[in-house]
Amino acid sequence: MKQEKVRILMRDGVEVEAFAPVVLSVSRATDIPAFYSEWFFNRLEEGYCKWRNPFNGLESYVSFQIVRFIVFWSKNPAPLIPYLERLKSRGINCYVQYTLNDYEAERLEPGVPDIEQCIESFRQLSEALGEYGVVWRFDPLILTDNIGIFELLRKVSDLAEILHKYSDTLVFSFADIAGYRKVGRNLTAHGISYEEWTEANMREFASRLSQLNKECGWNLKLCTCAEKIDLSEFGIEHSRCVDDERIARIAHLDDVLLSELGLQIHEPSFSLFGDIEDLSPGAIRLTESKYALRLSKRKDSGQRQLCDCINSKDIGQYDTCPHGCLYCYANTSPESARRNYSRHNPDSETIIW
Repeated sequence: MKQEKVRILMRDGVEVEAFAPVVLSVSRATDIPAFYSEWFFNRLEEGYCKWRNPFNGLESYVSFQIVRFIVFWSKNPAPLIPYLERLKSRGINCYVQYTLNDYEAERLEPGVPDIEQCIESFRQLSEALGEYGVVWRFDPLILTDNIGIFELLRKVSDLAEILHKYSDTLVFSFADIAGYRKVGRNLTAHGISYEEWTEANMREFASRLSQLNKECGWNLKLCTCAEKIDLSEFGIEHSRCVDDERIARIAHLDDVLLSELGLQIHEPSFSLFGDIEDLSPGAIRLTESKYALRLSKRKDSGQRQLCDCINSKDIGQYDTCPHGCLYCYANTSPESARRNYSRHNPDSETIIW
């Protein structure tokens, strides 16, 4: 899926070149649903936003004129729910990657609503978006002097007993603190003694989680996010968080979108006895009478090497999420994020400047 570019008119009448994605990521870099929903829908109405590249500081524009699908990322999507009808009216489908952890007692996520509120938002969101509309993330899994493997399993289990009714998938990752020095500094500054995951610890956690998933009847699809370790022996897959398969199942009536995703639609063959014959390997079942095949792999080359997401355009900015999570790699510090958030204007072309 190529990144188209178009010419757009800004509000001051100046014409500029802009990226014109079909799939929008909103956003890996900050929690737009929680803190910037009004801004985002103002920008959607105006048709574009301005975005700054976090690596080279260059500014560019993103046009929304051909957006057909949005993947939202959030720890508190409650402010997004009232806006969902506006997406439907524009013919735009979506799903939400909802990170719902249980680090309440440890105060690792001081700005996130209490867990009961989060569960209620999860339920409401699931009812609004329907099947495939909400992906549950327990992310990251972090080991400290107070949280070991069995405590993490208890936390996940308590939530899974409720959330399996509202989501088909659980995505998790193992906290890589050594890879992000600022995360280690922030945890230490707040008196959190942490441990790095070992391969043995990862396998023990995965084995026990897989067993619980079966024994407790959650029947969740278990996936890791951007992890090198292969846990397929426990029935755990590598996730694709911006996922053409999930997008196609939600928006299977949008032929233009499916074509842009590089998916070819087919109808299954039936045996003499009326049974559906085996589908081709890699086929995506959309309905009882329709499936899709990938004509090509559309991996997003702009993401980490171990990320398998398809191509999309992310419009978030680092250092803008005031949740204050102590393990956050997207903020230089909680203070810098709060300072930037105080500069936010929902009528601006950009999130913070």
